[in-house]
Amino acid sequence: MKWFNSQSRLIQIILLLIPFVNWITELYVRWTAYLDDQKDGLKLVLALVVTIFGLFFGWVDIIWCLLFNHLVYAK
Repeated sequence: MKWFNSQSRLIQIILLLIPFVNWITELYVRWTAYLDDQKDGLKLVLALVVTIFGLFFGWVDIIWCLLFNHLVYAK
């Protein structure tokens, strides 16, 4: 998660635009966000949703990243 947030916004958007790379990036960010923090239940649910519906959730995260410079609940 820290690695993704330290990248420039352009790199973040490019990683989220490429479909398979998008899913891998989402998996990495979501599971590290869950494991790094106090194992919050919401972050676990988001990690599981991204594991199953990662491509769709990635498109939502592109818009969120453009607006707020981080992924949904992964600050």
